[in-house]
Amino acid sequence: MTRFSAWEVFRQGLRGQTGWSRQWRDPEPKARYDVVIVGGGLHGLATAFYLAENHGITNVAVLEKGWIGGGNGGRNTTIVRSNYAQPANRRFYEHSLRLWEDLSHELNYNVMFSQRSHIALQHSPGAMDRAARNYNLMRRTGTPDAEIWGLDRLRAEVPHLNYGPDARFPIVGAAVQTRAGTARHDAVAWGYARGADGRGVDILQNCEVTGVARDGDRITALETTRGRIEAGRVGFAVAGHTSQLWQMAGLGGLPIESHLLQAFVSEPLKPLLDQVVVFGVGGAHFYISQSDKGGMVFGGDLDWYKSFSQRGNLPIVHDVSEAAMSILPCLGRVKLLRHWGGVMDMSMDGSPFICRTPLRNLYLNAGWNYGGFKATPASGWWFADLIANERPDPMVADYTLDRFARGLQIDERGAGADAKLHG
Repeated sequence: MTRFSAWEVFRQGLRGQTGWSRQWRDPEPKARYDVVIVGGGLHGLATAFYLAENHGITNVAVLEKGWIGGGNGGRNTTIVRSNYAQPANRRFYEHSLRLWEDLSHELNYNVMFSQRSHIALQHSPGAMDRAARNYNLMRRTGTPDAEIWGLDRLRAEVPHLNYGPDARFPIVGAAVQTRAGTARHDAVAWGYARGADGRGVDILQNCEVTGVARDGDRITALETTRGRIEAGRVGFAVAGHTSQLWQMAGLGGLPIESHLLQAFVSEPLKPLLDQVVVFGVGGAHFYISQSDKGGMVFGGDLDWYKSFSQRGNLPIVHDVSEAAMSILPCLGRVKLLRHWGGVMDMSMDGSPFICRTPLRNLYLNAGWNYGGFKATPASGWWFADLIANERPDPMVADYTLDRFARGLQIDERGAGADAKLHG
């Protein structure tokens, strides 16, 4: 694998770009692995990378039923933040944000992480008071960049919002996390895949799991479209398809539902918005940023019926368009370029699972709701730690399946400290 550097880019330019090696191999499956991660999305790839990097476990396979970047990893709105209120979530997402800040250097791959601020609009004095309470809590517990902006500061930073006196949702200020921002989702997937492969991990694409072989309370092997693969330990990181793998393993009672979440991108525009702006009031839900290519990337709420579909539908298009016009009327004549959907694994309290399961060698990474992309580095870090050490670190000790039975829900809907509905 060719290591990226300024000198290497210059040297390859002189050679006509003919000396670059493949970013990762396409190996044949081995008969047995020490660890098999089912799911070649962002969390599965990050787990495999940190198993090798942090724990020296390299006899690892990542099984992906399609291709790298073809699932939810390439179907999100790329927002990274750590503005969470619940204690378990605050420390976890802050750790994830700190990993994001050095991720390009660690992977030797530019994930295009841009700390451009996350601005959650507030529409009443009561909302401003609530945001101030939560953001003060963040500042006192390790998130130093939580700020409350008044209307004058907000107008100066984001002049295109609907500040008019007759606005349907008058803006009175904003809760802001300045270290938050966006990253390029494809680059994150490719960077983790490249890093894991370079450390000896086998990435097996077009390798769908079709069955799970058990011996009592242990998984012995996975039946796949590329043959039978034996495994010492197995990790599930398959997002919206977790319930299907769970049933395949002969388990029941999983507190997860699968829903479609749609996202949109407009035609390219000249620079218009240099931040992530979030709007959520009166049943509306909307978030938007501008990509490096100029497209306005935005989304809204879930389709509230359960589905494994990755196809959008018109009611959400209408709902999101209304929200966009309410807060950014200047987008009224902009054309929609494309629109897609991902399958979300929605837990019953809005917070994830990184935990052991009723099977002794099966580990679960699921329930990420709206928080999956931003959680990628910390999710992989702590899931790898759990698998390697066969016990949860205190960082993720609350992310268990039995928290519902114990009445210890982490009720946050993956939404953050600023409001219950912000994406």
